Amino acid sequence: MEFTIQHFIALAPLLITSLTIIVVMLAIAWRRNHSQTFLISVAGLNLALLSILPALKVAPLAVTPLLQIDTFACLYMALILVATLACVTLAHAYLGDGGSGYPGNREELYLLILMAAAGGLVLVSAQHLAGLFIGLELLSVPVYGLVAYAFFNKRSLEAGIKYMVLSAAGSAFLLFGMALLYADSGSLSFVGIGQALAATGLPSSLAQLGLGMMLIGLAFKLSLVPFHLWTPDVYEGAPAPVAAFLATASKVAVFAVMVRLFQISPAASSGVLSDVLSVIAIASILFGNLLALTQSNLKRLLGYSSIAHFGYLLIALVASKGLAVEAIGVYLVTYVITSLGAFGVITLMSSPYKGRDADALYEYRGLFWRRPYLTAVLTVMMLSLAGIPLTAGFIGKFYIIATGVESHQWWLVGSLVLGSAIGVFYYLRVMVTLYLIEPNLRRHDAQLHWEQKAGGVMLLAIAVVAFFLGVYPQPLLTLVQQAGLAG
Repeated sequence: MEFTIQHFIALAPLLITSLTIIVVMLAIAWRRNHSQTFLISVAGLNLALLSILPALKVAPLAVTPLLQIDTFACLYMALILVATLACVTLAHAYLGDGGSGYPGNREELYLLILMAAAGGLVLVSAQHLAGLFIGLELLSVPVYGLVAYAFFNKRSLEAGIKYMVLSAAGSAFLLFGMALLYADSGSLSFVGIGQALAATGLPSSLAQLGLGMMLIGLAFKLSLVPFHLWTPDVYEGAPAPVAAFLATASKVAVFAVMVRLFQISPAASSGVLSDVLSVIAIASILFGNLLALTQSNLKRLLGYSSIAHFGYLLIALVASKGLAVEAIGVYLVTYVITSLGAFGVITLMSSPYKGRDADALYEYRGLFWRRPYLTAVLTVMMLSLAGIPLTAGFIGKFYIIATGVESHQWWLVGSLVLGSAIGVFYYLRVMVTLYLIEPNLRRHDAQLHWEQKAGGVMLLAIAVVAFFLGVYPQPLLTLVQQAGLAG
């Protein structure tokens, strides 16, 4: 095929992110400077984010058989870039300036995050199994290094090895599933597979086995039950900004490609596979919430709660009609905002110290009396994760319930309501801890005047957005409606 200027405009977000990676690499080779690396990364990500506007003008456009740039891809590209920008800003606060803070090389963290973000951008615009696999590996491989980045911490190294081994197992399942699907349909493009499956009515047993194995591979990455066992350990061991990236940008990219795969070939989500997805959704919601109940570590609690949140999202995927794509878009945006806020607070609490992160719940006891604004941010995030009205999380949950009701998935709706009720308990437990009278113990704390630094300003902005979208969600709803898969 012949490349035109339109193709380059459509690919601009990915090209600019790739160029930023090269510039950061050269800058590190030339001179190690933490602030300089941070500024280049932020500038590149902002440019990539702005380049989505001209890309929208030429969408929908197929760039090679591998990638399809349409409004759906642009929405999720924007979400991944915003999440990456937030994680880079948090990483700057976490690694610290000057001589204090992080004992190792700091600059490579930005390089790895940018590479993983580029993988995410490929993933959300993939329309071909080869594109999907390239994007997924480009996203996953840098994350192995990111999770183990705090090499002086045994838990971090353990988390890195765990994630690498299990992620490799997930990729193996995914590849085997792709091979079976290709053997049955004779095509690697999503559209070709969809047409081949639709032509035979119900998918053949070979195609169902292939889709099932692909589902296992993607469920590993999304930490859905029963492929969730790595999640709490990896969240706890990873540095706080990396855990934020893993919970937001990484999972959004994988879920977006899953939506595209299932929407383009509706036969893929019919029959046995639909029942399997329903069972995984119910198990993820109940196990995720029940296991979070017993946690006294904030990162592990958020890890288990993320299992439940992607269980909620599966409800819309199973429904896959009417409001489904819109509900998934709304929920992912609200989930990303809230998770960034929650992990952002942990990052700022951990930043001035060496050793492990401030993730034990007792370290947040009485935080209100020391850092009232930081407590306000974490309170809004917990309320939003619980789906309390007047927060962004409520709008997301409302849409998911509406989708379930519309498609008469009563078991799924029932499990969502039950899971949310359990969730309220442990989110409130975190909030109550923040306002208790504090005993005089020496513990981690956020820096003085944290709100005057980039990470703090961003955190306060996230809290305002989470509250604003809960009160007035119309801008978000309009945005997501325009980004339907029709493109």
